[in-house]
Amino acid sequence: MIGYGFMGKAHSNAWRQAPHFFPLKAEIEMHTICGRNAEALEQARVKYGWKNACTDWRQVVNSPEIDIIDIATSNLTHAEIGIAAAKAGKHIFCEKPLAMNLVEAKKMLEAARKSGVKNMVGFNYRRVPAIAFARKLIDSGKLGQIRHFRGTYLQSWVADPKFPMNWRMRKETAGSGAHGDLNAHLIDLAHYLVGDIAETIGLQETFIKERQRESQAIGLGASAGKGTEKVTVDDASVFLAKFAGGKNIAPGAYGTFEATRLAPGHKNYNRFEINGSEGSLIFCFERMNELEYCNRTDPPDQPGFKTIMCTEKVHPYMEGWWPPGHVLGYEHTFVHEVVDLVNAIADGSPLQPDFLAGAKCVAVLESAVKSTQGGRWTKVAEVK
Repeated sequence: MIGYGFMGKAHSNAWRQAPHFFPLKAEIEMHTICGRNAEALEQARVKYGWKNACTDWRQVVNSPEIDIIDIATSNLTHAEIGIAAAKAGKHIFCEKPLAMNLVEAKKMLEAARKSGVKNMVGFNYRRVPAIAFARKLIDSGKLGQIRHFRGTYLQSWVADPKFPMNWRMRKETAGSGAHGDLNAHLIDLAHYLVGDIAETIGLQETFIKERQRESQAIGLGASAGKGTEKVTVDDASVFLAKFAGGKNIAPGAYGTFEATRLAPGHKNYNRFEINGSEGSLIFCFERMNELEYCNRTDPPDQPGFKTIMCTEKVHPYMEGWWPPGHVLGYEHTFVHEVVDLVNAIADGSPLQPDFLAGAKCVAVLESAVKSTQGGRWTKVAEVK
């Protein structure tokens, strides 16, 4: 695993826990964790349970003892590491967004296809049992034809103007701000639950244009240093989207997407609502074990939404966990990713979301940015 910050912690826990709760078709050895700071890396190795530590990712990628490369680094390095891993014949698990831009994403997709390795992008919300169950309801036709997708992702971790800089606030290392960090998740969920997006038009704003430089930053935390620095990414991003035609999609179906890191009171408010001709679904990650469902044909004396507690053994992934009503948390979504990845590698079964899905998400992100610059509807570049 390359990277030991916020995502490195989440992924390490997943690699460690997966074999204890799910039947895996291959054994896992947590061989090597990789990062640039040798002292901090060694602390992470011991804390997270890795066998070895290495400060050169190239040695890790080229090691004959390693089969899977888990990329949990900043966005800037995804393409270089991912392409090298594919050329070395390693299976790849890469955090989202897949790449800094569509050019890089397509190169990663091409390299993975050429080598034939399994590849997966870390859109962990697909592995929330309630969201996986929402997909089942939609596929079964319970919602009829989908007309609206309404996605909102609100956070507040940089709402304080005194919060110092972080790599996520620099365009050269993150690519974009709330747009690529948060809207990427909403876009992937829309692709997963509804279908491909054809066109976008949007707005973006950077409200806090300058911040103190950091003296140290890891994960979502930072301490202030000396001097100030210009913020070069968006604080908030909103766009409209038109869906392409397809199964369960009504002609003219559209989506709304809003992401901000400046919403006081919201820590990780990842919420979507889907309206179809026969019913609706509502999900919010801050109540991640619940899915709200409305059937339009309910009796007139029983209208409205009902809350489904998605912790029964019949719900996706729940067979590995606790008795009904004993809820899951954020960390479990990463365990589910590891389970699906390892088993797909072992038995050759299909795996989603792959680099194609990741590249399609990047194409929508780019389309929305271009639309803010041109002030007009912008087509999403086709990725095959």
